[in-house]
Amino acid sequence: MEIWINPACSKCRSALSLLDEEGAKYTVRRYLDDPPTAEELEDVLRRLGLEPWDVARVGETAAAELGMASWPCDEENRGRWIAAMAAHPILIQRPIITADDGTAVVGRSPESVRSVLPPARPAAG
Repeated sequence: MEIWINPACSKCRSALSLLDEEGAKYTVRRYLDDPPTAEELEDVLRRLGLEPWDVARVGETAAAELGMASWPCDEENRGRWIAAMAAHPILIQRPIITADDGTAVVGRSPESVRSVLPPARPAAG
C-alpha cells in the first residue's frame, strides 16, 4: 500500500494516524517532492474509477493561473487535465491511497481509509 501525502495537509496526517492505529503496512510518497508521472496518474485514476477533474483541486492558485475552472470535463480534454496535474502536483486531491489489491481511494474520511485495509484476521486461540 502506498499513500500520497502533503505533510502540511490535516487530512493526510489523519489518514496516516489511522493507518498506524490499524497496523497497516504502507509507504509514504510526498507527491509534491516526488510528483507522479502522467502514466502514474492514469493508473491511479483507473484504480480510483474517477476522471482527472474528479480529483483536481481547482481552488488552488495554479488552477486559477491555468484557467482550469473553464476547461471542459470530457474525453477530448482528459489529457490536458492529466498533464496539468503532472506538471503541478499541488492540483491533485489528497491523500490518495493505492492498496495492494489494486484498488485506490481518496482518503479524505476515516471510512475511505478503512475501505482499503485488509480484512481483520480473527484472533488466534
